[in-house]
Amino acid sequence: MKTIAYRPIGIIHSPFKTPTGSPIQPSAAEGTEARVEIYAEFAEGLQDLAGFSHIFLIYHFHLSKRFALKVKPFLDDQQRGLFATRAPSRPNPIGISVVRLMKIESPDLYIQNVDVIDGTPLLDIKPYVPAFDVHSADKIGWIENKTSQIKEAADDGRFIDD
Repeated sequence: MKTIAYRPIGIIHSPFKTPTGSPIQPSAAEGTEARVEIYAEFAEGLQDLAGFSHIFLIYHFHLSKRFALKVKPFLDDQQRGLFATRAPSRPNPIGISVVRLMKIESPDLYIQNVDVIDGTPLLDIKPYVPAFDVHSADKIGWIENKTSQIKEAADDGRFIDD
């Protein structure tokens, strides 16, 4: 198999220093502010990004160690297939979050609703465009009966491993 290598375009600076106590999704981090430092060599690519209210951050889960193909998700008591979860420990530890872009002071982005751990390497940024990116889902699998629990946990300030 061919090796695939990525290099970071920046680093995400957030208030979350460890996975313990970190939100599990951006919706659980509403209002949480962070700064994304874009490396100087990539700053020119920020042109026109200020016209978007939301962006996708694509990043490397730098603290992930090992993965298992069966995991017990947050607020669930049953083992699930890894690819039916959003667990951060994956064969290719890549994460994606939709965050609110508040302002750009090149080369820094100021964002809200961040669920990413401080020091996370940023791989890419893409604009969030509702007409392209929002689809209604007919099914949401095993999570369907858990969405209210996850929302309640976020509202109560309960996060990973609390």
